[in-house]
Amino acid sequence: MDITIHSSFLPHTDPDASLAFYRDTLGFEVRNDVGYGGMRWITVGPVGQPGTSIVLHPPAANPGITDSERQTILELMAKGSYFGVNLATSDLDATFAQLEASDAEVVQEPTEQPYGVRDCAFRDPAGNMIRIQEVR
Repeated sequence: MDITIHSSFLPHTDPDASLAFYRDTLGFEVRNDVGYGGMRWITVGPVGQPGTSIVLHPPAANPGITDSERQTILELMAKGSYFGVNLATSDLDATFAQLEASDAEVVQEPTEQPYGVRDCAFRDPAGNMIRIQEVR
């Protein structure tokens, strides 16, 4: 088999704030920005890696959920417990310093984890957990 990760999905509550975070703070390029029915789906990804993307989507886009479920999703997002993504960098300390200087919400400073990775964590504007691991 030849399988790769093409795209992952993260919900957003404010498309403009999410766009600014992923484009301006993380340096991702915008690959698509689609509006429909008052909602926006924004596809971003790391420069030089056109085969890997994150689709930022409105959590209300699923017509099969109730208002109560939608409220629960928003509450979980605000706590950083709903969705997240793991990213990687060769220089964790420099990446952390850049993100911290941008006023991104720091959850965890660079730490050596007992399970063998060194990482840090931030929240995006929607509350999604963004963990960044150091590639060794």
